[in-house]
Amino acid sequence: MGARPAVGRRAIEALLQTELPGARGQRLVLVDASYEDRGQEIEFTVRVDGQSRRVRLTDQDSLLGITDAWTRHSAAAAPDDDGVLVVTGQVPADQIGWDLRAHAVRHHPLAVDRAEIVKQLFGASDLDTRMIGERWLLDALLEAEPLDGWPRAGAVLTRDHAVRALLAARLGLGDTTSDSLDLDADTLFAWSRTPGGPARFAALAPAEREGISAWLAQAVGPAAPTLLALAAEGRGADTLPLAVLASAVLSSPSPEAAGFALGTLFGSALSSFEALRPFADAAAGVLTRWLAQAEGGGSQRADARDRVLDVLQHADRLAGEARLGPMLSADRLLPSGYRARLRHLATLLDGPVAPAEAALRDLTAHQLAALHTDSTETARTAVRLVRWLQGPEPQVVSVAQGVRDHLASSGWADLAVGVLAEGDTFLDPVVSDAHQRLIGAVRERRARLDEAFARRLALWTETASQQAPHGALLIEDVLAEAAAPLAREGGRPLILVLDGMSADVAVQLAGALDRRAWTEIVPRPRPAETAVRQAAVSMLPSITTVSRTSLLCGQAADGGQDKERAGFAAFWKKRHRQAHLFHKGGYEGPPGHRLAPELLRALASEDIVGVVLNTIDDALTDGREAARGRWTPDDIGKLRDLLNAARDHGRSVVLVSDHGHVIDRTTRGEQQNRAEGVRGARWRVGNPGDGEIEVAGPRVRAAGGRIVLPWRDDLRYVSRQAGYHGGASLAEVTVPVITLVPSADLVPGGWALLPAESTAPGWWRDETETLSAPTEPAVPVAAAAPREGTERSAFTAVGANTPGERTVRSAPYRTQREFVRLAPSDKAVAAVLDALLAAGGKLSPGAVAAAAQTATGKSQRNPERFATVLERLLNIDGYPVVQLVESGRTVQLDKALLEQQFLGDETGTGGPL
Repeated sequence: MGARPAVGRRAIEALLQTELPGARGQRLVLVDASYEDRGQEIEFTVRVDGQSRRVRLTDQDSLLGITDAWTRHSAAAAPDDDGVLVVTGQVPADQIGWDLRAHAVRHHPLAVDRAEIVKQLFGASDLDTRMIGERWLLDALLEAEPLDGWPRAGAVLTRDHAVRALLAARLGLGDTTSDSLDLDADTLFAWSRTPGGPARFAALAPAEREGISAWLAQAVGPAAPTLLALAAEGRGADTLPLAVLASAVLSSPSPEAAGFALGTLFGSALSSFEALRPFADAAAGVLTRWLAQAEGGGSQRADARDRVLDVLQHADRLAGEARLGPMLSADRLLPSGYRARLRHLATLLDGPVAPAEAALRDLTAHQLAALHTDSTETARTAVRLVRWLQGPEPQVVSVAQGVRDHLASSGWADLAVGVLAEGDTFLDPVVSDAHQRLIGAVRERRARLDEAFARRLALWTETASQQAPHGALLIEDVLAEAAAPLAREGGRPLILVLDGMSADVAVQLAGALDRRAWTEIVPRPRPAETAVRQAAVSMLPSITTVSRTSLLCGQAADGGQDKERAGFAAFWKKRHRQAHLFHKGGYEGPPGHRLAPELLRALASEDIVGVVLNTIDDALTDGREAARGRWTPDDIGKLRDLLNAARDHGRSVVLVSDHGHVIDRTTRGEQQNRAEGVRGARWRVGNPGDGEIEVAGPRVRAAGGRIVLPWRDDLRYVSRQAGYHGGASLAEVTVPVITLVPSADLVPGGWALLPAESTAPGWWRDETETLSAPTEPAVPVAAAAPREGTERSAFTAVGANTPGERTVRSAPYRTQREFVRLAPSDKAVAAVLDALLAAGGKLSPGAVAAAAQTATGKSQRNPERFATVLERLLNIDGYPVVQLVESGRTVQLDKALLEQQFLGDETGTGGPL
């Protein structure tokens, strides 16, 4: 007769809970099985019918042993003792006499039916037949039963339900009280990174590990066995990093050579080289989803980012240990691959722009580019500067043109230098040195531009005045030219004076505003001219006491806050309006208030309101600019609150400066420039030296109208600060003027929308950016006819017949137009479609409206409403040829649907799908 099956304590307990309620005082239980710990004698209690029964278990291999155990148990028992003796062992049932069996429950050895016990533990009436022969599963379910029991399984306990419950109890995979565990590769790889999960798997018996591994291979996929083999070796933390390396190896140019090195990392956990593919593919899918979470929004973004980077950095360390680094340098996922691409780009910044642009495309194609947003943006900014340096040398033909071009272009170069000066987050010396050289080259070019401007400024200043500005917008005319038009017909503009805001800061703040809340407007350009932001010229020296006072008084003046308040009120009184001006300390609210109640009352009134914000100017002294060159509205004290309040009260806003500033980028060891007649950080009296000019005339409001100003940005006459102002450089003299309206109804006559796409210079944008990145090459409007033998696309322009023009002439369009009230002109629709095609299918609503306005001369004051009309006009039968996406921030054209709906007859493509 073969050996009896072995049972554990939990099986014995379940057997007793089943048999003892029907026993009539019997206190001996014979079990037809051996105890798993042979020869043991243990005591425990078991709950039977709500009462605790004391149990003594002994494992005996002879009839004499059984008899002796029962004799001793009987002799030791008190009269009211209901303790039970359980005897297991190898003694056959036919060798046990009736003198013992008479005392035993059911009078014979009881068989332990694991399947029956498991069924009872789950409260099921039937059992999945596949489980009957799976000893490992039944034993595990008996041993792993939770303290509060297994969850009820319904009429039939299925194998999948049982294994899922076991995984929850044994490995912490899911919840034993729920059957909703979504087991997939994400779940399994995430579990492998938990502190105790893999260790619990490693502690299981070999048969149970094999059974779980086989089940997970079916449920999750062929990656599970390799993952669990690593977990069984206590290497759970290595599973996902090794899978990432496997993916990189299989994608490398020489996977066989790299695979040998990788095999040493896996050891015995890798059954074969063929097993790498499913393991690597599963990891790639998991990391792709985790990356999407890290790149998305929400509160989990930071946690997801840290999780991804932790895995990938671990993978890089393992690659280093196996000397796999050189073989995987081109990988699109590993941090080392990103760093290698970043370094490669850095080596190209001293040369032509085309190789640098190609390297930037390679960098942004890396899957970590979106996670290393600061580093990627810094790299993109470096390439922008290379593009600017490779472009034509800027020329200064007049002061007016100089300040406008600075706000439109060279000020963006200053912004880029500020970004690079912060340093790359990777702290790579190769990258840092390349950026330092690039900054030096840009500063040399900027110095030449500043020198040319300063010479023009010196001549212009001799005669320039409000009566003869020589084409320039003077700072004392900003209120009249930018704010007064907004005040017509009861308008109530809010004038926000950001003291010290230079062009680079202004374009950052304007670019960070929510385009759904604010629309930027500018004076309508003349025919054939481009709409640009307004830029004024400061007073000289470019300091607060003369420039800000002149701005707020609307005429050349100097003085302090009292003079500014009086002059501001007088300016608006001449225009029959009341006005209030708030300085620092006057607009901050008391405890519990974000803004002062007096300011809020003024904003709610019909009066004109002005507020002076000193955050930027204060930063030049306290060192903030030296640490970080980027600005957002939240960096300017109360700016966000003021903008929100203005919008709530239906007010237009003018963001304006009184002067700009230069940043100190000299080394710490350099001393201030010693000079005679110093009156300020960047101005003095006397004779001009190297890097300086002398200016004189009605716009010089200090020292008798004749002063010396530096144009070089590295000259200063005071102790070191973060930055300075007062000089003659473009950054100091240019006064940005940003005009915003919260509603298209507030656009004054003679003004036009400024699309977001029109604010940045051409050299700033590149094809790696979302909005300006064409999804496919744009077709020139005047493209040549296709070569013989090639298929003509519906988007190939023939002569003057642009795709937009052919669309509005098509029969489907003419029919649809009859059903749309107040449809825009065909000329406007054609121009919009051609503009969208040229931009790759995406433009902001403002750019779409601007394209229509350029074609027709008719202003589109509400871009979103115009885009909605286009949707009704072009989306036949609900097919979204044009639609507003990204919460209304982008107009998107579906090129394929446009061709199918309107141009199908030309190409033989037919109608809608």
